[in-house]
Amino acid sequence: MLTATLIAKPGALDPELVHSLRNAWGGGDAVWLSPDEAAEFPLMVRPGNLPQVWESLQAEGVDLCVQPTGHRRKKLLIADMDSTMIGQECIDELADAAGVGPQVAEITARAMNGELDFEGALIERVGLLAGLDASVIDTVLAERITDAPGGAALVATMKAAGAHALLVSGGFTAFAAPVAERLGFDAAQANDLLVEGGKLTGEVRRPILGHAAKVEALDRTVARLGLSTAGVLAVGDGANDLGMLGRAGMGVAVHAKPAVQAQCELRINHGDLTALLFLQGYARSDFTHPPEPEDYAV
Repeated sequence: MLTATLIAKPGALDPELVHSLRNAWGGGDAVWLSPDEAAEFPLMVRPGNLPQVWESLQAEGVDLCVQPTGHRRKKLLIADMDSTMIGQECIDELADAAGVGPQVAEITARAMNGELDFEGALIERVGLLAGLDASVIDTVLAERITDAPGGAALVATMKAAGAHALLVSGGFTAFAAPVAERLGFDAAQANDLLVEGGKLTGEVRRPILGHAAKVEALDRTVARLGLSTAGVLAVGDGANDLGMLGRAGMGVAVHAKPAVQAQCELRINHGDLTALLFLQGYARSDFTHPPEPEDYAV
């Protein structure tokens, strides 16, 4: 048995579209997870025209995901940070403060789309930050870093249902640690920027944590918690996330780079991070909403 889930921005999912697709595919009764926002229905077989329907719905601002029905509620959330759980790429924000923003942003975009080796691209970008006052990290965190919509509810709802939440980033601990604490993650891993005399040295502590480290973190946490990879929800947007997205029972590319979307079956381009709750069969009425946290403080 399969489940087809349709998700749009609040108020933008036309009930007639849902019922028409259900009828065309011979699906079961539609269940509304959130009125005019998210609905699902069961299917006996995977539709042969799924890629074409997905494309047409994207043009209408609707995400469509088809996946096995059983065991959708996951017990481990493993999430990328930059441009996934937060709205920015931290290294790009630091580079902008250092006056090398455009140069670094271009390298970041190519690396996240899989055009450049992640480790080499990170070394090159961090090298351009040499001499930057380390206090700028706190300023960027306080003034430029924003949580991605729906992230806090995603973490809180899964944890309320007994899941463990791990933030894994190819970025930097100076950002990942406060982001993880603010959003309610149980743990975080990232790279360490080296500082001497209050200035960034332009170096990253070795070994650099990238693609392989995210997969290793998934496997290590699964083993420690006594789970299987089928019980994992992984979310990311860049090429260095592909390993963990493919390893997880539910790997979702959210607002991802084109090269990443091309390799992922589950893609969210219009909904926010609460779409990952809809994919697990949670209704909006099931969501846990944590108290609104204060802004990131210096």
